[in-house]
Parts: sequence; C-alpha cells; structure tokens
Amino acid sequence: MINWSKHLFHSRRGQTTTELVLLFPFFVIFILFIIKIFGLLVLSQKMEIAGYYVGQRFQLQSHETDYYQRTWDRRFLIKDIQQKMENYLGFDNPNMKKFLSLDSVKMDVNRSGTWTQITITARTKAPRIRFLCNYDKDQVCEHDNICLKGYNFLCETGGEISVIKYVGHNDRPAPYERPEGRS
Repeated sequence: MINWSKHLFHSRRGQTTTELVLLFPFFVIFILFIIKIFGLLVLSQKMEIAGYYVGQRFQLQSHETDYYQRTWDRRFLIKDIQQKMENYLGFDNPNMKKFLSLDSVKMDVNRSGTWTQITITARTKAPRIRFLCNYDKDQVCEHDNICLKGYNFLCETGGEISVIKYVGHNDRPAPYERPEGRS
C-alpha cells in the first residue's frame, strides 16, 4: 500500500522556498514604504510638539516694547528658540535626520495686533528608493497628476510640512486678590 500523504509532501519540497524568494523583493519594497511613511508621521507629530513649545516660550519670554522686540527678542530669543527646536526635530542627530529625511527648517514669527502667528516649515529630502526611481516617470505614471506628484516626492523633490500656531500676547495676569483686599 502506498502512503499518499508522504508521497505528496515530498514531491513539492521546494515550492515554498521558491515563492518566498520570488516574493521577498516585494516585502522589502513594502517595508521601505512603511518606514518612510512612519518617518513622515513622526516628523509631523514632532513639529506639532515643537510648535507648541515655540508658541509657549515666545509668549512667555517676548517683550511688548519696540526696543526689546527689535533687540533682545530678534537677536537672542528667536535664535535660541529656533536652535532648541532644530535639536528637538533631529538636526543634531545624523541618524534621526536621515530617518526623517530632514533637509531644512524655517521658523517665522509674525506679530499682529492681538495674536502672534508662528509658522514652522520643514523641508524633507526625497527618499529616493533606488529600485523605484530607476524608471522614467512618464512611463510609470502615464500623465496621471496624482501619480506624478507622488513620483516627484519620492524621487525628485521631497516635500514640505508646515505647522501654524497662534499665541496671544504675554499679558501676565495680576495676582488674584480677594474682595476683602487680602491676598
């Protein structure tokens, strides 16, 4: 009597290995995409936190008088805040800078009558995944605008992420006083 289960399993011994070898490059491409998307999500969250830090620090340490706005705020405060923000985002760490594809960051502080608008803009480098960028973009995208935009981000230009925060003036409240006049 022939044992068919033993005969069937032994005749297809290399099939799983062959499928794994053929599918491995697709798994690698998928993992690289997930890592790059995760890096962009991390950068977005870090920029939100940095925007909150910049807004709070500028609100508490900036001045109302024109003289101090032109001197201390512009020369020291804004530069110090920007340096700490860049360090937090990862510009001082080469591995973090590479993981997040960081290229540059810019911080703008615009004062108006009631609110101060703080804009943080980070430019990222193109991830340039080698085996995806070797092909001509016209052949890959066939003039599809969304595909061309994605190809440009991945292979040519990178992107830009902006965070805008509004903070009020640094009006420090008077200490609370009870109606009887005692603190």
